[in-house]
Amino acid sequence: MSFYQDFADKTAIEAWHARERQPYRHFELKPLAPTLGAEIRGLDLSRPLGAQQTDELRRAMGEYLVLAFRGQQLDGEQHKAFARQFGRLHRHVLAKDRVVAGGTDDPEILAWQTGPQSRFTAGDAWHHDVSCDAAPIWGSFLRVTRLPPGGGGDTAFANMELAYESLSEPYKRFLQGLTALHDGAQAWTAGYGARPAPGKAFPASEHPVVATHPHTGRKFLFVNEAFTSHIVQLGRDESSAVLQQLYAHVRRHLAFQVRVHWEPGTLLFWDNWATQHHAVWDYFPQERWGERVSVCLEEGPRA
Repeated sequence: MSFYQDFADKTAIEAWHARERQPYRHFELKPLAPTLGAEIRGLDLSRPLGAQQTDELRRAMGEYLVLAFRGQQLDGEQHKAFARQFGRLHRHVLAKDRVVAGGTDDPEILAWQTGPQSRFTAGDAWHHDVSCDAAPIWGSFLRVTRLPPGGGGDTAFANMELAYESLSEPYKRFLQGLTALHDGAQAWTAGYGARPAPGKAFPASEHPVVATHPHTGRKFLFVNEAFTSHIVQLGRDESSAVLQQLYAHVRRHLAFQVRVHWEPGTLLFWDNWATQHHAVWDYFPQERWGERVSVCLEEGPRA
């Protein structure tokens, strides 16, 4: 790594730490890592939250991007009710295909089961969830209903705001104004072997490579190796070179990442625009089951 990239990394991390953060009055918050993530205790998510609690959680999400709630006992309806306090529930196009695996036929719950017969596990690559949608989901809420008895199965997250801020200024200027195509067929057909319903096609949408968050006004990288097929304004070789460099930039910067360790009663809530995540499949052939609920907002990422 060159001196200049080292300097950009350090400057971005220093600016992240310098942000003013007020204390929280309605729950306990403990950072999980210096640049990403926080653990929340002192809330019962099985009950509706008060306005002050939800306001503080929205502020915590803007500041930490990934929130891990410990000690929760939720069923599917309580899981959805908590998520619904932050937006409109998303219906995943593959939810119906996961009924047998997860044991639910609820279209607002995406369930999966990974075990000794699995050829892959959901999310085993750095990605934003369902970035192929025209209005990509903002918040994801995940609980693991069966943990591997031998440990493992962490979920890793990467801070896409820091990933952007750590780039050199000329590179940032180059990326501004570029858009990329996010294709569901690349992630679900090429990745999982899933097929759309007869007469239908998986969604594909064009989004800015560098997006602005409508909540915070901060910029973040919005391309990922699971869904992004190419940058529209560049030739094939140019697009591939830029995307591969950005993917490597996300993977190798451990200073921008956190690994969340699961324990019974954990629910994860994360900003799906300003982070990417990766399900760590290090527990084969043991089993790991989970259910995800996600929410959409009226206003999405903008250029």
